[in-house]
This record gives sequence, structure tokens and C-alpha cells, in this order.
Amino acid sequence: MSVCFMPFFREVMQLSLLKKLCGVALSFVLTGIFTMYVYANSVPTQFENPILKGFSPDPSIVRVNDDYYLTNSSFVWFPGLPIYHSKDLVNWELINHAVSDGTQFNFDQLPDFRGIWAPTIRYHDGLFYITSTCSKCGGNFYITAKDPKGKWSDPVWIKDAPGIDPSLFWNDDGKAYYSGNDWNFKKDWPAQVAVWTQQIDLNNNKFIGERKILTYGHANNARYAESPHIYKINGKYLLMQAEGGTDIYHAISVHHSDNVMGPYVADQINPVLTHRHLGQNYPIKAIGHADLVQTQTGEWWAVLLGMRLLDGEVPLARETFLAKVEFENDTPIFNPGQGKVLIRQSRPDLPWTPVNSGDIRDEFNTRELGINWHFIRAPRASGRGRFYRIDQGKLVLGLQPQTLDNHMSSALVLQKIRDHHFQAKTLVTFSTDQPNEQAGLAIYRNSESYFMFTKGNNELLLTRKYHGQKEVVARIPYAADKVYLKARASGLDLQFSYGGSEESMVTLDTVFNLKVISDSKINKFNGAGIGLYASSNNQLSQNTAQFDWFEYTQIPAKTLTD
Repeated sequence: MSVCFMPFFREVMQLSLLKKLCGVALSFVLTGIFTMYVYANSVPTQFENPILKGFSPDPSIVRVNDDYYLTNSSFVWFPGLPIYHSKDLVNWELINHAVSDGTQFNFDQLPDFRGIWAPTIRYHDGLFYITSTCSKCGGNFYITAKDPKGKWSDPVWIKDAPGIDPSLFWNDDGKAYYSGNDWNFKKDWPAQVAVWTQQIDLNNNKFIGERKILTYGHANNARYAESPHIYKINGKYLLMQAEGGTDIYHAISVHHSDNVMGPYVADQINPVLTHRHLGQNYPIKAIGHADLVQTQTGEWWAVLLGMRLLDGEVPLARETFLAKVEFENDTPIFNPGQGKVLIRQSRPDLPWTPVNSGDIRDEFNTRELGINWHFIRAPRASGRGRFYRIDQGKLVLGLQPQTLDNHMSSALVLQKIRDHHFQAKTLVTFSTDQPNEQAGLAIYRNSESYFMFTKGNNELLLTRKYHGQKEVVARIPYAADKVYLKARASGLDLQFSYGGSEESMVTLDTVFNLKVISDSKINKFNGAGIGLYASSNNQLSQNTAQFDWFEYTQIPAKTLTD
């Protein structure tokens, strides 16, 4: 190339490179704009209650930096005290259970509504605390962890702490205060309950100084004062508690004080939140048992429990809801201008952070059961080690003599029912020539109310137990070892299907009612689950049942509107 053409060639090359660079930059800019457009149009501006569907009562919440952690009552379900994590208060991921050692608590012989009640989760000086009550199994206790996703401590039992629903509060000087309730005094009206507090030395596990009763409720005839939480907000102490019992008369009231030990004065607006004035047919009832949290952006929100009615019934029991809170003259105002819990509302001013909702179908391809599986009471095998194992992609259940009727651990593994419209399926391989042996699907609320759809000796059995009345409602001849089983719920309507393949399943003609597992005087406090079951019905057995997979699916349906 001639030297005289070199400057021209360089100029051409630089222009070409400049065009390429501009093209790349433009591409990045357009991609960024498109991404921001898609993100802006995919991020919802509202959220839908409840934020935790299905068996999720008595929520308690704590924020550490920009992370939120929540726990609920678990009763005799094991593992217990679920730990949820969120970045935006709407999307929650189950990350752990604080009670995962079957030797720490003994739920054997306890009715299903006993066990671990009403936890409170707090964070202080680098340590997470959960205080709770083991009803009829030890009383009040606390456990600790440096990392909520890690191992939690053994329970520290709190002596001389009557009542239920314990809570901890640390004052500005670092002193810790324990709050609870008490029934043991001469009452001036029915169901009068005292809320009390006292300083506690957590290092030596002993109370210090005087114990003071703070309130019996917001007014004369206030009943079942429980779930006390103390906060310090804008230099004043706020006592928030539940009242009225955890059903239609449930409510939240607050009291104020200039001193952590009181005296506390009832707020004139009390109850600051309730749905009891909306009538027994309002679609959300039993609102109460709240806990407050302030976000890093300065907003206040409350988590609280409630029940969703479905044709007059509550098949999903108590769930966790979210409500906006603003303070007016130290009074928390819940959803200002609305004064009730909403099905839909504007979401918190936090980065939208969806979480993995988990697999619809569990193929049992891990060494241990997934975090969303539970037992009723800690699993205890009858004489031959653990009664379950995962073997080559199958869940193998050893038949246990215990049944769903016993207040003992049976060979039942289940997940929480989270939807009013759902279906669950499994493939079970099971062979027996014994009339007492069975394996299959179970829908379980408690030992008095459940459904079982199981394979037995050359037949399928559909069993219903409702408020203690047990009966076999269907017998179907079936000789093959393998059978696909399905339960499908549409509202309160429940139907069962079976077959030799998923494509050839036969649906039973009878439509059953999920009122069997809905809230009642018998079905109370805990919630319902669906899962896999195997039993030898009060006799020892070496037999096993193999489950290839389990699938739980939400069936889309029209949701409630305010």
C-alpha cells in the first residue's frame, strides 16, 4: 500500500470502528430500555392477601437490615416453627424450621390442637430469638440462632411464666422484658385474662424485680387478652395485643405508656382493627394476633391472622395476611380510609423480589424429603428405625401400626393445603394379602376429621371420618399392584379418582364435602394437609409402600374482590 494512502485508510477504519461501537452502544441502550419496560410492566403494583395461604396462624415478624423473617404456630406438626424469608413482605420463601430435632419436644398423646403455639420472633445483638408455648408439653420457652437458616438452639424453658403467647422486648438500655398473659386470678367478668410483663435475665434464665399486670383488655368485658407485643415508637411504649378469642370476635387493641412497665392507657379508638362488626358472613373473619414491622423506607406494616370463608366454611383454617399501618397521634391506623384487611391493595415500597415456589411434582430425587413435607408429631418408628426413606427416586413408607386415629406418630407425610381449588396425585406401588394393611392418599385435619383413599388387599378403600364418626364410604375391586390416585377439590366439592394410568383414571360418582376438614369446635387452631399414608392398623408389619412421585397443583379460580 502506498504511503500516501495510509492517512485515508486510517480515517476509513476509524469511521468503521466508530460505527460499530455506536451500533453496540445503541444496542445496549435499546436492550436496557426494553428490559426496563418489561420489568416495569411485569412488576405488580398491588398484592393479594393472604400472603401465606393455608395453615399459617399467629404470625410474627422481624426485620434485619433489608431482610424479613416470619414464623407461625405449628402445633403438633413436625418439623415445627416454620421460618420464612422475604425481601418485599409479599413474596415469602420457606427456608427452615426452628424445631427440627425430634427429641426436643414430645407431642405423643397430645391432641392435634396442642403443641407449639403463638411464637414471637425477635433479633437483638446479633442473635435471633423465638419465644413460644408448648401447650401441655412443657410450657413457655425460647430458642436462639445466629442464622435463621441454620441450627436453632435447644429450648430454654422459662420457669414461673404462666399463660401463653410469650414475647420479648429490649429497652434502649439493653434490658430485656418478657410479656405474657395469665388466667389465674379472681375474675370480674367471663374470660377475663391479664397481660403482664417483667424484666428477665436471659443469661441466667430468671425474672428480675416486680411483675406488673398491664391490662385486662381495652374495656370492661374484654375477653381473652393474649399475644402481647411491646414496641417503642417515637419515644413512647406501645402495647399491642389480641382480644376476643381467635374466631369471629377476634380483634387487635393497643395501649400506650411513657414507661415500659406502665401504667398503660387504652387507646380511644380500640379495637384498632377487627372484622367482628362486619358480620358472620363477611368473606374474611377472625382478624387479629398482629405483629408490626417498619421497613427500611420508613413504612409500617402488620402481619396478622385471618380466615377466608368459602360458602360459609373455612377449609384452609387461619392464614397470614398483610395490612398497611400509619400512625396518627401514636395510634396505629390499619389501612387508612378502609379500616379492614383487604384482598388486594398497593404493595409495600420495597424492591419486588419473587421467590421460587417449588416444584409442582416431587419426584423424590433428593436424599431427604423437601422442606415443605411434614409429619404429624415427630416420626417414631416401631422397632426398626426410621419408617421412611428415599430409594432410587421413590419414597418408601414402612407400614406402621399407628393410624390417623391415634395421638401418636403414624406413617403420614403431608404438605399444607394452600388453595380452595386444588388437586393432588400420586402413583403408589403396594401389594398385600392382609386385610389390615393399606397405603395411599390422605387429607388430614386431625385425628377426628380426615379422608383416606388407599389400596388394600385387592381393593381400594375410601374412608371418611368427620367429627369422630368414621365410615368406609366406597369399596372398589382393584387387583394390580400399581395405582394412580387423585383428589380434586373445587371449592367445597371434593372428588377422588383412580386408575392404572394417568390417562385412564376413573372418577368416583360421589362428590364429598370439605366441610369435613373445615373449622369447627372439633377442627380448631391447626390446619389441613394432604399427603401419603401407610398403616398396618394396630398390628406389626414388615411391608412397605412405594410412592413414585407426589403432585400438588393449584387450580385457577376467580378470586375475591372487595
